[in-house]
Amino acid sequence: MKQYPPLSREFYEQETVVVAQMLLGKNLVRQTEQGTMVTKIVETEAYLGEDDPASHAAVGKTSRTQISWGAPGHAYVYLIYGMYHCLNVVTRPDGISGCVLIRALEPIIGIDVMQSYRRGTSIPQLTNGPGKLCLALSITRHQNGADLTNPQSGLWISDQQNETFVIGTSARIGITKATDKELRFYIQHNSFVSK
Repeated sequence: MKQYPPLSREFYEQETVVVAQMLLGKNLVRQTEQGTMVTKIVETEAYLGEDDPASHAAVGKTSRTQISWGAPGHAYVYLIYGMYHCLNVVTRPDGISGCVLIRALEPIIGIDVMQSYRRGTSIPQLTNGPGKLCLALSITRHQNGADLTNPQSGLWISDQQNETFVIGTSARIGITKATDKELRFYIQHNSFVSK
């Protein structure tokens, strides 16, 4: 989609906290056989690699987490509770672990497709949580490792941003370690931010 060009690899090479904030307001695009979906990123969380006790990388490199040490600008998708997928963006230069969890999206285009994946869920509840947004966009482990700088992957992020907003910060949600770190970022007053 020419009107949604992907972000460059260099964008993702920056510090994880910087990327987590800069992703707000950008468009996450997903193409499936059912159609094209465009959303706006409204909430993220930064995970800082081996030195962050809440990061998957804190236990070292495993078959599950090795992608987070790889080239920046790739998707790291994992399963939680045995049933929900979470989408992360790999940051930092190759060989240094860092990820940004996409926590919530605002649906823009292809809402009917998103609802078909979520069995008619109402629009306010479609994508306001990490598991919900993966269901709505049909993101599974099949997208683990997807190159977010290449639209042929069917999943990428575009630098479309034509609004101003205030970024809110808080502690990360749903973790038990490093709970004092304010590494959750969100667009203030956006109704699609997770509750």
